[in-house]
Amino acid sequence: MAVMYAVWPLTALFGGALWLWAYFAFGRGAPPDSHSSQQHSADGVQQSMAAAVFKGSSHCGAGCTLGDIVAEWTVFAAPVVATWFGYGTLFREKTFALWIPDFILAYGIGIAFQYYAIKPMRDLSVGEALKQALKADTASIVSWQIGMYGAMAIIQFGLLRPAFGNIAPVNSPEFWFVMQIAMLAGFATAFPVNWWLVSIGVKEKM
Repeated sequence: MAVMYAVWPLTALFGGALWLWAYFAFGRGAPPDSHSSQQHSADGVQQSMAAAVFKGSSHCGAGCTLGDIVAEWTVFAAPVVATWFGYGTLFREKTFALWIPDFILAYGIGIAFQYYAIKPMRDLSVGEALKQALKADTASIVSWQIGMYGAMAIIQFGLLRPAFGNIAPVNSPEFWFVMQIAMLAGFATAFPVNWWLVSIGVKEKM
């Protein structure tokens, strides 16, 4: 499906060599002219449930990754945005205010990615495809963001601030290294949720 052309590069931003291996192992799927109804890997072998869930979780994570990148750099370029989401009033920590637009964009982009996966697979109307995308990916995105936020909080406030006196700012390589680790944590928390969603038929195998 066409949306996966965006998913694999985005997930490689945090997954690196592991996601590159996954792409070549089972990410390319059957040839475009194949009429097989089975799920296949790049070498034509029927793929496992684990491979299908890996791809589904990555699909969710790509939206989260893009949303977080856009939100973080938007607030860096226009700091006033943080005040719109409670910095200085609801939150003393700017990071917590930033997590709100992070989540909004991650959720919106994630649902859009799921929409463009579901609509061609099921040949649904726009409204029905959107409804099914919300049903399929809401729990997945929420579980990803919980893992990601948890890892960011532990590293930024539990490790970096005590060790160096402050958290890593957005315009530093340390921040994005921490974000890579946090995204892997998000994948870990989203994987079992995606397994459950696929196993009960709420989410399609990819």
